[in-house]
Amino acid sequence: MKTLYLECAMGAAGDMLMAALSELAEDKNAFLEKMNSLGLPGVRVEAEPAVKCGVTGTHMKVTVDGAEEESEDIHDHVHDHDHDHGHDHDHGHAHDHDHGHVHDHGHGHDHGHDHVHHHHASPADIDRIIDSLDVSERVKSDAKAVYALIADAESRVHGHPVSEIHYHEVGTMDAVADVVGVCLLMEEIGADRVIASPVHVGSGHVKCMHGILPVPAPATALILTGVPTYGGQVKDELCTPTGAALLKHFVSEFGDRPVMAVKAVGYGMGKKDFERANCLRAFLGESEGKREMITRLECNLDDMTGEEIGFAMERLFSAGARDVYTRAIGMKKGRPGTELNVICFPDDADALAGLMMKHTTTLGIRRQDMSRYVLDRKVETVSTPWGPVRVKTAEGMGVKKRKAEYDDLADLARRTGLSLEDIRRELEKE
Repeated sequence: MKTLYLECAMGAAGDMLMAALSELAEDKNAFLEKMNSLGLPGVRVEAEPAVKCGVTGTHMKVTVDGAEEESEDIHDHVHDHDHDHGHDHDHGHAHDHDHGHVHDHGHGHDHGHDHVHHHHASPADIDRIIDSLDVSERVKSDAKAVYALIADAESRVHGHPVSEIHYHEVGTMDAVADVVGVCLLMEEIGADRVIASPVHVGSGHVKCMHGILPVPAPATALILTGVPTYGGQVKDELCTPTGAALLKHFVSEFGDRPVMAVKAVGYGMGKKDFERANCLRAFLGESEGKREMITRLECNLDDMTGEEIGFAMERLFSAGARDVYTRAIGMKKGRPGTELNVICFPDDADALAGLMMKHTTTLGIRRQDMSRYVLDRKVETVSTPWGPVRVKTAEGMGVKKRKAEYDDLADLARRTGLSLEDIRRELEKE
């Protein structure tokens, strides 16, 4: 299975993602030509070699009318000095017109220079820009979905409807370039699975037009809801709203890098230097099966009938348990008992534990979080002389398995008078 793994040990920004993915493209120059022919007003995208801690990668420079947007952050212990941001520019800078040029998150701009950029773009304007580009419908849909995540977060931060969110002109154009560039590369790479590490967001504070805000900035924190993140000793903002939204849209799971045969590694470099390499790494390769986190809940029962336990199992399956099973056990004073086990995803464990308390006589439930290896599964429908049958296919880790759905086989057997074995043999021929 073609797998893309994004290592976000130094956060994520749109330009870093685009740079890392461009190193995985078949032809980086062709990608740059495509980007610079899209017709984004004043936008120029260049791939520059960059070295961080002795490691060579790509810095993706995005300029608008020749200028590269900069942003500021501050250290907790030095409040009178401004510092360059850890990445080359931030994206998704929104303004609320009722607040006179207020920025949506902790990325300030030096407005002491020439004030020529007074034009703003609304989310609807962004959609029109994206729709006008010579890219596939898939890329357009992905790009607009990423912007929808950003706009929703900005509206919640400011307490205003999405329609009232507006983006600074320069921030708009370079952000659109980053978002569309990443979407184009994701389409070209065509990964079946996109996984990312927990995201390092940095720490400290960031300077904006209306004051100093904590890291992660409010919009970034909202977008990353539900995503595993962590801070650390780096006193800078490492994850931007655009980077967060791109991860949220494309990544299906967060965790350790799976067992995979890596074919290529891309390095997307940030602009600032730290003690550790300021880069986002992208691994592209083939994975066989995958590992996921699960939870096992269990309790011992010695005062319930078989029917009562059966009803509890039914309710647990209905509530989303992946598996429910029992084991015969011997309990104190020689009493025979039943151990009830529930396998579920960690997010469902609390609710299922509540159902176990409700539908059994137990006074306590043991919980164990663990990982398991699973094959990639899909369901296909196969035609037979007697009707369609669903067949489960599982593949990975060097094996491939197929099994017909029992309910479908049983239905055909009842209608035809044939045995299950007869129908299975016919399926094997098919």
